[in-house]
Amino acid sequence: MQKNNPLRWILFSFKEHQAQAYMIRALTYTVGCWLLLTFYTQAQTVSKAFSKNLNSQAEQWQVHDIKFKGKSGSENPFDVKFGAIYSGPDGQLMDVPGFFNGNNEWVSRFSASQTGNWTFETYSSRPELAGLKGSIKISPNTRPNQKGAVIIDPKNPKAFVYEDGSPHFLLAYELDWLYALDYENPEGMPRTGKILNDVQNHGFNHVVMNAYAYDVGWGVAKDVPEEYFFGKPDYGIFEGGNENPNFDRLNLKLFQHLDRVFLAMQERGLDAHLMIYVWNKKVNWPEMYSKADNMYFHYIIDRYQAFSNIIWDISKEALDYGRCDIPYLHERISRIRARDAFKRLLTVHDYEYNSRHEDKVDFVSIQSWRPNLYSLMLQGRQFHTKPVVNIEHGGYEEGPYISFLGNYTNAETCLERTYECVFAGVYGSYYWQDAAWNIVVWDAMDEKHDFDPPRYDYYKHMADLFEKFKFNDFKPSVPKLTTNDKGGNDNLATNGFGMYDDKGNYLMLIPKETERTNVILPKPESGRVKVTWMNPFTGEYQEKGIIDWSGWMEMISPWQYEMSVLIIEKI
Repeated sequence: MQKNNPLRWILFSFKEHQAQAYMIRALTYTVGCWLLLTFYTQAQTVSKAFSKNLNSQAEQWQVHDIKFKGKSGSENPFDVKFGAIYSGPDGQLMDVPGFFNGNNEWVSRFSASQTGNWTFETYSSRPELAGLKGSIKISPNTRPNQKGAVIIDPKNPKAFVYEDGSPHFLLAYELDWLYALDYENPEGMPRTGKILNDVQNHGFNHVVMNAYAYDVGWGVAKDVPEEYFFGKPDYGIFEGGNENPNFDRLNLKLFQHLDRVFLAMQERGLDAHLMIYVWNKKVNWPEMYSKADNMYFHYIIDRYQAFSNIIWDISKEALDYGRCDIPYLHERISRIRARDAFKRLLTVHDYEYNSRHEDKVDFVSIQSWRPNLYSLMLQGRQFHTKPVVNIEHGGYEEGPYISFLGNYTNAETCLERTYECVFAGVYGSYYWQDAAWNIVVWDAMDEKHDFDPPRYDYYKHMADLFEKFKFNDFKPSVPKLTTNDKGGNDNLATNGFGMYDDKGNYLMLIPKETERTNVILPKPESGRVKVTWMNPFTGEYQEKGIIDWSGWMEMISPWQYEMSVLIIEKI
């Protein structure tokens, strides 16, 4: 929606000063973002041509490629079996599949979280590629933003941490056509780097993307500039393009480019939530279980599993379009479990599947657009024993070029829905209409535009809040159906959505409809509490000081009739 649309200014005049301040901030860091691009290079990977008794070095979680030359032959190189057994310093063994990379070259790609000396020996259906040995010394990580893979928190099975033990507050950003932004640019990735910098700088750490998509099935704006429209590319997953694919040969240029994309994400500390299939984006897929289907699927797993930031997702909305069924999802998951030596996290973007087969996935993805979102997410968290992510809550923030609208397009409403997920103990996601699908305004924060930029700043404030108060330490309060109760403090407050950490600290999301809330907490030993309010739209904190505890503490937000966060800390 353009700035000169009077309806927008009527609707959002109460936040006009916030928008103006945000525009200034957007202008000031634009140059800095472009400068940052020069620091993200492929020098952080290690790539070696194999030589006899190779000795190489890499850091923790650093991708290390060893390239092997094979002989020319008549067989399809994608049919060649190739891999390596890696032996670790504590005697652990990892069977890591390799992959064909074109021009009679096969690659063994490896990374390690454990420091020390690792050795390898190759195996192959081609004799010249089998029995080749070498070693890689893994040293402690020195690169910024590298914390290892995302795993389940061993202390809190409904939360995430990195391998180094630091908490991971998953905040997702949908960017399905990320693969396409710089596909035709062998010299660099300025578009990819620009949008990933914007994503990273605003607190997002988890990018949901397709390996490939062709086009959407809904109408989009007709006035999208060519530089921002990426639908209907003239290439596909297989040679021959999407219209006439040669199912015997993969399009290696696509997969080589994805190497660059995943590396750029890893360098910025961004998860690559990779949806391997997508049924509603007009991709010409091979038949299920066919040789071509298995070849593509195996190649994805084999080529990218060494990236510590990879997270597998079998398919976007897996069961919605009649393309696959539950047995197929079972079978695909079993293939990943068998081939992925690094045991990356896995989910399916389909709650019909996850609700029935939680045991098959590592975390539960839910798509819910319902108006009673908080209650449903709270119910989902209670029901499941694993982390829950609302990967699509029906909010698609508006941009200058209309795309899929969903149920909610107002930026403030989209933010409120994400907060409702988070305060229910569920991770949230963000969609901007002009980045989520085939329209990607990759430089949306630049001053050259005459439209309001997306409200990424809202999510930076959210990320900062849960950097200050660790999400993994808190759990949601489950309110009773009645405000009155025998114990006096079961509900924490007369309204709002509460979280607590069992240490006397509380976070409460106060909805915009609230005139005042009455807090009902257990009495702390000191008899006093510290009260602070946080504005989710501006990131402002207002300390109200230390007050005496009472069994009925009336609280009024300084931003009355706007969503606010009430913070109560023990003294």
